[in-house]
Amino acid sequence: MIIAANFKTNKTRAQTREYMDELNRFIHLEKIRAEVIVFPPLTALDSFTGTATVGVQNAYAVENGAFTGEVGTEQLDEFGIKTILVGHSERRHVLGESQKEITRKFNYFKALGYRIVYCVGEKVETREAGEEALMAYITSQCEGIDLEYENLVIAYEPVWAIGTGLVPGKEDIRSIHAQLREKSSRPLLYGGSVKIGNMDEIVTIENVDGVLVGGASLYVQSFCQMIKTAEEKI
Repeated sequence: MIIAANFKTNKTRAQTREYMDELNRFIHLEKIRAEVIVFPPLTALDSFTGTATVGVQNAYAVENGAFTGEVGTEQLDEFGIKTILVGHSERRHVLGESQKEITRKFNYFKALGYRIVYCVGEKVETREAGEEALMAYITSQCEGIDLEYENLVIAYEPVWAIGTGLVPGKEDIRSIHAQLREKSSRPLLYGGSVKIGNMDEIVTIENVDGVLVGGASLYVQSFCQMIKTAEEKI
């Protein structure tokens, strides 16, 4: 079971350190077996003591160089970071990353052996066009991606569910994850308005190997409760 938190553009370095200290204490005291990953903003990256993995929300496919505003592996190496989110819907739809650019980034970090949490998911108009159109769309988001890469985790995040409080029905999640399982044997996460109230149901769905949590992960007590709920299902 994998429980991941994406802070997006939230929390300072001091707030993140306080959060990580409390989270790692919880993991230790509760003897948590689930894998816990936290993706803080770039300015909050640091070295933390504990078993929770710290990943990066985004990085440029380069070690270093003349790329104003970007972060390369040289900066990530300073903190021992080897886990990255790639293909998140906000990178695709808000910041305009093309599948070509996402594939280039994926292959760069794959070659370095990074743990890659690769995100796919549809907008509401694609969802309304039916499951065949939905899966064709998700398939297009997998073009050029090695879906059997040994360090890959796939996160299904319907764009219309992110931060809206809306969640696909249990059967919808089961169906889409079953079709994703036909494409890859790697761990499959669900993301999109995951919170304490629906965590118990989501982590019991077949082929759901964990969750990628956004807004609900910003409160460490809530995130710890979600981890505990998932832990009970292992």
